[in-house]
Amino acid sequence: MAPELRKKYILDTNILLHDPFAFLNFKEHDVIIPMTVLEELDAIKDRKKDVARDARIAIRSLEEIMHEATPEEIVEGVSLKQHDEEEHDKGTLAIFPDHLLEFNTSQLPGQENDNRIINTALHLQQQFKPQRTILVTKDINMRLKAKGAGLEHVEDYKTDQLISDIKYLSQGHHQFDGDFWASVEDCESETEGRETSHILPRDIFPNTIFINEYLHDEGEKFAAKVIAHDKDSVKIKDLGKERMMHRQAWGISPKNFDQAMAMDALLDTDIDLVLLTGPAGSGKTLLALASALEMVIEKGIYEKIIVTRNTPEIAESIGFLPGTEEEKMAPWLAAINDSLDFLHRHDECRESSMNYIMEKANIQFKSVNFMRGRSIQKSIVILDECQNMTASQLKTIITRAGEGTKLICCGNLAQIDSNYLSPLTSGLTYIVERFKDFEGCATVNIAGVMRSRLASFAEEHL
Repeated sequence: MAPELRKKYILDTNILLHDPFAFLNFKEHDVIIPMTVLEELDAIKDRKKDVARDARIAIRSLEEIMHEATPEEIVEGVSLKQHDEEEHDKGTLAIFPDHLLEFNTSQLPGQENDNRIINTALHLQQQFKPQRTILVTKDINMRLKAKGAGLEHVEDYKTDQLISDIKYLSQGHHQFDGDFWASVEDCESETEGRETSHILPRDIFPNTIFINEYLHDEGEKFAAKVIAHDKDSVKIKDLGKERMMHRQAWGISPKNFDQAMAMDALLDTDIDLVLLTGPAGSGKTLLALASALEMVIEKGIYEKIIVTRNTPEIAESIGFLPGTEEEKMAPWLAAINDSLDFLHRHDECRESSMNYIMEKANIQFKSVNFMRGRSIQKSIVILDECQNMTASQLKTIITRAGEGTKLICCGNLAQIDSNYLSPLTSGLTYIVERFKDFEGCATVNIAGVMRSRLASFAEEHL
């Protein structure tokens, strides 16, 4: 690549915390890490918060590339080609000694870390013109400051964004207009036991179709699930709307067809990963817990239920709470207790029933921090509020699943609490897209709020 076309990317600290290997994702362009970023990583790596692990990984990954380089080569830039499996040209990785920069009137005053990083970008922009110098940060305010200070190019880190707009996120189901069977001219059917499947021409389906995607029409009968597809044909499993709407799990029946699809996926032992998205009050957690109790206690398919969720400040404050790990987790998992309470609301002695179920189903409340290193066998793992997790954090949990384990991820992309995540960069969005055509995964977006008419009105109008 011609030198004048190579871009200079300056990475902020939050980029390396979001993705410790981010510097490998800029193709043939050059990546520069200001010394201030290393100082921030050093300050973060010993904290008790969960982010310390990402800081340590980033530091080790930088050291792996630069451990044999001389001081001059580190400043000039170390080639990244040998660290990438692809054959195309790769850029360089450099550490910039921004502490040696002298302040001038065209730069931001003060010694705040953000200002020092922005000043580094301004200096490099002037030094390497006409090459494009780009500051990459997930901090929105820092992007505004950089623009205001005169930096021409400032970007968010978008390498891990698999879709350009959240409206393109897979919903896990598709509705046909009118009567589905009216458009079918050629059909080959197979019956095995109580299950019927159909092989249909590919051209009657949408352009994109995925395994375990649910199909239904505007009528009251047709409902099916894709179980195989190629360029010529699609094989679907006939489910039937009426049968799906009459299914039960721990006394709970679906209130709409979205919930019926979710319950079908939750009760299907051939599906190892269920991803439930949708607004607050749509029934994600309640359906997940009811289905888990059904399969653990009534059917004996799994041995226990593990409930966990992302808690941004848990590593810092959990130690100050009294009791065992389960008792420390209780404030963050109140939604599970609320769902258990609802499921046993008609019992004569509700508290005794809940205690019995907690023991019988071996329900365990665990912190995400303590899930690492475990191998979970023959269990149902419910991961609630996972819209606040990054892709790497979710990978850590998913890779814990051992033989005979089912993982249920629930999240509402409209309620992200993380400072650096958006609906497009959330780990939930990432795994929905990555797993959408995996035979062991099903995604269902549950529309509609079933909690109350007040909650439904608030969801629509606030």
